[in-house]
Amino acid sequence: MSAKSMQPAPGADTSPDSYLPAHGNGGYQVTRYTLDLDYKVGPNRLSGHAVIEGVATQALSRFSLDLAGFRIGRVQVNGQSAKYTQRAGKLHVKPQRALQPGSVFMAEIRYTGNPHPIASAAWGDIGWDELTDGALVASQPVGAPSWFPCNDHPSDKAAYRVSVTTSSAYTVLVTGNLLAKRQGASTTTWVFERPEPTATYLMGVHIGRYEQVALATEPVPQLAAVPPRLRALFDRDFRRQSDMVDALEGFFGPYPFGEYVVVVTDDELEEPIEAQGLSVFGANLLDGRGTHERLIVHELAHQWFGNSLTVAEWKHIWLNEGFATYAEWLWAAESGGLSADVQARRWHAAMAGLPADLRIGDPGVEKLFDERVYKRGALTLHALRKLLGDLPFFALLKDWAQRYRHATVTTAQFTALAEEHAGRSLAAFFDEWLFSPALPPFPAG
Repeated sequence: MSAKSMQPAPGADTSPDSYLPAHGNGGYQVTRYTLDLDYKVGPNRLSGHAVIEGVATQALSRFSLDLAGFRIGRVQVNGQSAKYTQRAGKLHVKPQRALQPGSVFMAEIRYTGNPHPIASAAWGDIGWDELTDGALVASQPVGAPSWFPCNDHPSDKAAYRVSVTTSSAYTVLVTGNLLAKRQGASTTTWVFERPEPTATYLMGVHIGRYEQVALATEPVPQLAAVPPRLRALFDRDFRRQSDMVDALEGFFGPYPFGEYVVVVTDDELEEPIEAQGLSVFGANLLDGRGTHERLIVHELAHQWFGNSLTVAEWKHIWLNEGFATYAEWLWAAESGGLSADVQARRWHAAMAGLPADLRIGDPGVEKLFDERVYKRGALTLHALRKLLGDLPFFALLKDWAQRYRHATVTTAQFTALAEEHAGRSLAAFFDEWLFSPALPPFPAG
């Protein structure tokens, strides 16, 4: 072996994700992020100190992190100053000593700036966003680098400890369990812990003038943060949330986290936002009549499918959205509405009128959040239910949620588990429903 071949290789700057190759970094896995943030609401000014603990998966002379729009104050690796450069949304770090395969390392980055969303051609601005009076984070799928340095790939799940210091006039919520709240002269520091493995896009910070509301204590603590002016509407629209948790536990098994938090912003949002153990709704989604109840159960279902079970690559997105959409149909039937079969028939008819140009098992980056991924994904599950029968089908869903709890998943893993429960090959079924653009006939039975 030559001396040259023994030299540590630079970390790859590309991700194995074919949809979003600019996000994610090769050569290491993160195990824990510790983020200390100081945020001034008025000037939208964020100062951060990030400690990133990881394991090198190959020899590295350098490595990179995803981070956009901040000025770097200092970078250290294993307690020693490190050289760094910034370009194209990447922070490139060259430690004084190369990292060896399997070695544990710690990177520290101090950074400041005015956080802003990351522009994307397909989905608009994503990430840290200013509200009329406060801020929120909506990171799916590429927004995490708008507020902290990270390995922004859904398969690199890590634990988090996040502290946020801001004016005491505001309430802070972060995806995690509140550990401490320290009051200063004019500021308050909020400290949160997210112990379960969590993808970068599922971490969020929410800052606003909120009233905190206790919703339930069983089967897990359920809390809400709501603008006082919206409290009456919230109480009516979310009155059945605890019943939803009970129902989804019956379908999917135990709720996978230690808490569930709902945030309602005082601004309008186009869509609700999912995060790990937390969901966010805009003021426009409250009307006191339960009009948007399906969205409440949809975001709740993501705690199982999307958050506990996280796609290993974005092409498997139907495993998030198809399952959460099917949860809407299950809840409607459970709560006295239309049966899942009636809803499936209606959506099948609607899908039949749309172009047959999408394979939901690999929809392509431009159609990652196409409505057909959601609805045809749910139709796939309903067709599978009719093929297997209710008892095997719901046993499959519980096994899926439990076997891959807090892990990353692929379509191939789900289809293999379905075949295990069916006791036979389902290759033709899944090829027709997931990988053929043509919509199959509505399943008989």
